[in-house]
Amino acid sequence: MLIANMHGRGVFVLGDNGAEKAAEIAAVSAGRFGPEPAQIFARWDEFKEWAATVSAETLDAHSFQLNRALLGAPSPAPRQVFAVGLNYRAHAAESGFDAPVHLPPVFTKYVSSFSGPDSTVVLPKGGNVDWEVELVVIIGRELHRAEPDQVWESVAGLTVGQDISERVSQLRGPAPQFGLGKSFPGFSPQGPWLVTPDEFENPDDLEIGCSIDGEDVQKGRTRDLIFPVPQLISGLSQMVTLYPGDVVFTGTPAGVGVGREPQRFLRPGESLNSRIEGIGTLRQTFVAAE
Repeated sequence: MLIANMHGRGVFVLGDNGAEKAAEIAAVSAGRFGPEPAQIFARWDEFKEWAATVSAETLDAHSFQLNRALLGAPSPAPRQVFAVGLNYRAHAAESGFDAPVHLPPVFTKYVSSFSGPDSTVVLPKGGNVDWEVELVVIIGRELHRAEPDQVWESVAGLTVGQDISERVSQLRGPAPQFGLGKSFPGFSPQGPWLVTPDEFENPDDLEIGCSIDGEDVQKGRTRDLIFPVPQLISGLSQMVTLYPGDVVFTGTPAGVGVGREPQRFLRPGESLNSRIEGIGTLRQTFVAAE
């Protein structure tokens, strides 16, 4: 099942390969679910059970052409946003750190930085803006002290995310400002839609990568996560309560600009495409601040 946020309303996504259609969940359910994505996540188990009974004919009868320009982040108003660092060994090494042992470093990205899959991002003046493609998990069930084998059944779905990072403000002292340096407007694009775990042959092993103007700069597989999704979500839940609709950025593979020699950062006019197997692609274009 594919679910998108189209102009603030939850929709089923039908079809693929650029010919996608949408069917509004509130209309298909005769007002039982939605219309807002947060309302759907709040009743995710009930919604998922109902959605399994909806026929293809019913969806087709409510369908219309999907407009990517109207897509927002699949969970646009989460109660909590978690971002994870150093969760791939090669990325930890290029960042100059040992691989984490107990739990990777965790910070937040602010909701004001959220956007949909296709966007134009303003590069802050005096900054060094970097890319970090990430698998993003959207929670579907309240979790506290969950065991790893309880996690996948409690995940609403997966989407593509970019943890765009301005390295000057992030790293200048006396202590790093991870949350602020990674939360400028447009720095958290996500989408194009949420894909439920049952759609994947193996949700723990997906190809992930991104390119700048067609040149690959990151490429990896989520099987190389130091803390895979079940262990990561379980570990977070030992200390905090996770709520339906919460968003978890799971970490980025090697290949970021700050880890290169010489370092490389995004420039005005460049385009960044970020992709994950079985989900889709984000498309960001960068412009200079006026």
